[in-house]
Amino acid sequence: MHIGPVEFDHYPLFLAPMEDVTDPPFRHVCKMFGADMVYSEFISADGLIRDAVKSVKKLDFSEFERPVGIQIFGNAVEPMVEAARYAETARPDVIDINFGCPVKKVASKGAGSGIMNDIPKMVAITKAVVDAVNVPVTVKTRLGYDDQHREIVDIAERLQDVGIAALTIHGRLRTTKYSEPADWTLIGAVKNNPRMHIPIIGNGDVVDGPSAKRFKEDYGVDGLMIGRATYGNPWIFRQIRAYLDKGEVLPEPDVAERVRIATIHFQRGVEWKGERIAIFEIRKHWAAYFRGLPNFKPFKMRLMEVQTAEEVLDTLKEIEQHYAL
Repeated sequence: MHIGPVEFDHYPLFLAPMEDVTDPPFRHVCKMFGADMVYSEFISADGLIRDAVKSVKKLDFSEFERPVGIQIFGNAVEPMVEAARYAETARPDVIDINFGCPVKKVASKGAGSGIMNDIPKMVAITKAVVDAVNVPVTVKTRLGYDDQHREIVDIAERLQDVGIAALTIHGRLRTTKYSEPADWTLIGAVKNNPRMHIPIIGNGDVVDGPSAKRFKEDYGVDGLMIGRATYGNPWIFRQIRAYLDKGEVLPEPDVAERVRIATIHFQRGVEWKGERIAIFEIRKHWAAYFRGLPNFKPFKMRLMEVQTAEEVLDTLKEIEQHYAL
C-alpha cells in the first residue's frame, strides 16, 4: 500500500491526529513501538496564516517520526489553501485535511465534521488544497453529519475525484457520542465500492489485536488508524502488529518498561514545550501508563498534583521501586 510516494511494506498502523495528544514527544514514543505513520495535532488554518505561536509550533517534527502528516482544519477555501502552502514548507510527507473533528467549538463554525453539512464546500476546499501543494493530500472524515445524512460513499467518490491520495474514515457521525460503538458497515461499503481506487483507512474502536484483526478482515480496509486507545499505551502498535502477523498476544510491559517509556515521553515534552505545560499535558496519560497496577491511586494523585519536573521523575522512580518489591 502507498500514499503518494510513501510506501508501506506491511499492513500499516496509523496514529490518529488528536489535539493536545499527538505532539512530537508522544509521536516519538509511538514510533518507538512501530506506528507506521503519525500525524500532528490538528492545526487551525486561521491560526497558521496569522502566525499564531501555538499553531506554528505544531508544525515541528523530527526525522525519526517520518512518515508524518500535518493536519489542518478550516471552513473556507482561501485560508485553507494558504495554510496548506505554509504547512508544506515544513516538508511533511502528506498534508491531511480534518473533516472529522466533532468538537462543538470547531464543528459549530463549519469546520471539522461541521462541514459535512455542506458537501460542495467540502469538495471545493479539498480540490483547492490538492491543486495548491506538491505533497499528497489526504482527508480524515466521518460517516456523515447525522443519521439522516450517512453520505460517506458519495463523499468518498467526490473527494477521490478531486485528487486526494488516501481517505481515513471514522466510523461515527458528527452527532454520534463516543459511548456508542463505531459503525464499520459504511467504511466497508466505501472500501468495496468498485469506483474507489485510493487507500481507505478505517478508524474507530481499534483497541487491541483482536479488534484490529476483525476490522481488517471483515471490512478489507487498507490500514487501521488508532486514536484514544493509544493514550499512555504507545506499545499498542507492537501488540497489534504481533497479533496481526503471528496471532501472538503480547503481555503488558512490566513496571520498569512503563516507567522507562513514560520518562522518555515526559522528558521530551519538557524539552519541546517547557516544564509547566509538559507536566499539565501528560496528566491524561498517567492512568493508562500504569493501568492495572494494584493500589495505584496514591501515586496517580501525586502525579496529578506535582508542580516540577523533578517531582515527576522522583515519583516515577518511586513507582518502579514500589512495584518491583
